[in-house]
Amino acid sequence: MAFIRTLNSIYFVTLSSEAIIFFTPRSLANPINIFKPRLQFAFSHIRPNTQIAFSPCPAPEQSYDDYIISLCKKNFPREALQAFDIFRKCTSFPLKSITYSHLINACSYLRSLEHGRRIHGHMLAFNYQPDLILQNHILNMYGKCGSLKEARNVFDAMPQRNVVSWTSLISGYSHYGQEDNAITLYVQMLQSGYVPDHFTFGSVIKSCSGLDDFMLARQLHAHVLKSEFGGHLISQNALISMYTKFSQISDAINVFTRIMAKDLISWGSMIAGFSQLGYELEALHHFREMLSGHVYQPNQFIFGSAFSACSKLLEPNYGRQIHSLCMKFGLGSDLFAGCSLCDMYAKCGLLESARTVFYQIEKPDLVSWNAIIAGFASAGDAKESMSLFSQMRHTGLAANDVTVLSLLCACSEPVMLCQGMQVHSYIIKMGFYLEIHVCNCLLNMYSKCSNLNDALGVFEDIENKADIVSWNTVLTACLQQNQAGEVLRLTKQMLVSSIKPDHVTVTNVLVSSGQVASYEVGSQVHCFIIKSGLNLDTSVSNALINMYTKCGSLGSAQKMFDSIDNPDIISWSSLIVGYAQAGSGDKAFKLFRTMRGLGVKPNEITFVVILTACSHIGMVEEGLKLYRTMQEEDGISPTREHCSCMVDLLARAGCLDGAEEFIKQMPFDPDIVVWKTLLAACKIHGNLEIGRRAAENVLKIDPSNSAALVMLCNIHASSGHWKDFALLRSSMRQMDVSKVPGQSWIEIKDRVHVFLAEDSLHPETGRIYTMLEELRLQILDDSCDPIQMVSSFGY
Repeated sequence: MAFIRTLNSIYFVTLSSEAIIFFTPRSLANPINIFKPRLQFAFSHIRPNTQIAFSPCPAPEQSYDDYIISLCKKNFPREALQAFDIFRKCTSFPLKSITYSHLINACSYLRSLEHGRRIHGHMLAFNYQPDLILQNHILNMYGKCGSLKEARNVFDAMPQRNVVSWTSLISGYSHYGQEDNAITLYVQMLQSGYVPDHFTFGSVIKSCSGLDDFMLARQLHAHVLKSEFGGHLISQNALISMYTKFSQISDAINVFTRIMAKDLISWGSMIAGFSQLGYELEALHHFREMLSGHVYQPNQFIFGSAFSACSKLLEPNYGRQIHSLCMKFGLGSDLFAGCSLCDMYAKCGLLESARTVFYQIEKPDLVSWNAIIAGFASAGDAKESMSLFSQMRHTGLAANDVTVLSLLCACSEPVMLCQGMQVHSYIIKMGFYLEIHVCNCLLNMYSKCSNLNDALGVFEDIENKADIVSWNTVLTACLQQNQAGEVLRLTKQMLVSSIKPDHVTVTNVLVSSGQVASYEVGSQVHCFIIKSGLNLDTSVSNALINMYTKCGSLGSAQKMFDSIDNPDIISWSSLIVGYAQAGSGDKAFKLFRTMRGLGVKPNEITFVVILTACSHIGMVEEGLKLYRTMQEEDGISPTREHCSCMVDLLARAGCLDGAEEFIKQMPFDPDIVVWKTLLAACKIHGNLEIGRRAAENVLKIDPSNSAALVMLCNIHASSGHWKDFALLRSSMRQMDVSKVPGQSWIEIKDRVHVFLAEDSLHPETGRIYTMLEELRLQILDDSCDPIQMVSSFGY
């Protein structure tokens, strides 16, 4: 240690291997800016880039004990610990017990485990025997710093303990998520004969909140009531918080109403509980009631709960009023309140207000950035979300999984696929690829962007750690891209993995089976559902009905429908559409009437189905009546699908003029489906004039539509207008327009075979055409049994 004189003031300097500790008078406002450059130069000969630490020096009449204690009392814990470091290196005797207590408390306040160990070690080095009070301070310090093993070692070595000793360790366990250990220690405390106080109850009740054991919570509450400390605010507030975490709002209200003198924590706990459990109006009511008492000023956490309630109610007007109060109480730039307020405006769709609030926060943390990024992402503004993400990175903050999940949600549109792929690269770079929920969101992003190949690539990378969400996401993606075969292939892989299918899985498989009309696969899935014990809830039952109707097994569909206790509108619609598509329009119409008689209200899809059935069986008047009923009685506005059904109904019945007039009166511009429906009917009924107009309208929408051109050619040919036919065919050749070939498929031995007209690509082409030729030659022979002949080919 050396003394130096600077500007007529005396200072002293301690040189160590780590730094130069330069002590200054407490009155000096900013010694670092004044002296650090000069001192750095003055001591540069000792060691290059030597660090200089400033600390106030004791007065000459003060001892080290008095000086350290005075620093602690004046709330300068860091300087007190620096002074201890100097003392430890310059002296060889221990400090007083009270000095150690102050230093240990400084470590607890700063959560400085390193200094705490150093001070504890200093006591042990001198064989200093701390009293019970000092031991409790040491125990509390280790607990608050998260070193629960060292705290337990101190606790076990204590020759004597009191309620503070037990409470300190219970509090440490509770704070760092070791609830089981906290409860076990509490029981041991009771068995040892110690009576818990309100601090003990506060810690143990908090531990109980983290456990999924409501009966234990009840028992603990009973024990609190029996105790002399049961009426203390700390105990009561902890009970309110515990009951809200168990979603028992009525119990929380009972505790709250019995508190005679409520404090800010009581009100805050109750308001937060209401907001979290879906009682948003009650939360705002209690917030107003607290303000009306003119006793307590809301803090940032209460404002946060109030803003959260407003966001769930989607009531920005309430939020604006509370925002004004927040500004009035000087919390407008507070981190916690500002983050909640930003989230509220974003969820209510007021993105510019959310942005303004966000930029008013003094030092936004990662949670604040995530809130504003998620707000723009939820609104579909991916560009702004990516811009905010870039700004966040420039501040030096690293993203977490919440950030990338928001960005992936923002990029879940085909036009944002490029940005989504950039986020994918960032995820791999930062190591988020190891987290399955991030990978699942990535899968969902690619599937919504219609990029099935990349979705399958991601899935292959994570297949060994995929959960049920991963499997269902990739199966849904395949289904949305009409890759029913891929759904069935992946399902087979899933069955040999450790993941058990759920309702979403089997629904995807059933829909895929219906798409490829695979009755065998669908019935096998039905058997699997029954054998595996999956409950046939309404969604799965509806999928089974849909699968059986698409596979043509109306009997199985009807049995499945009859087995449902309370069929919903989807159940009825699925069966009705099955009968309608199978040509049993009368049964479909009868089923519709039964449904209405039972009081089941049809929806838009049901009317599409029943109007289609009316079209198939030629019930024109009944169809027109249903169309009016749909609007007048059921309050359903016509959609394009309904209008297409009506055009088909009129056109099939030969009312082509009426169909054309209906198209003119539609509430929106007719699409290509409507005109193609009319055009197909004109071909059947040979109406060249209306057919030509329909074809022209189709070609206005899609100039290269081969179906319209071919159909118009057929109309010219059937009506004998060969000159027009030849001109149109010549025009088609010049435009290189050809008819799209028809497609059919058949399932043989668990394999679906797809055929096109004049197909030559099938691997069994030779055998197929040989059999067809044999059929052609022998089918004229009455003595030949065609079934026997087909069997001779091995089919």
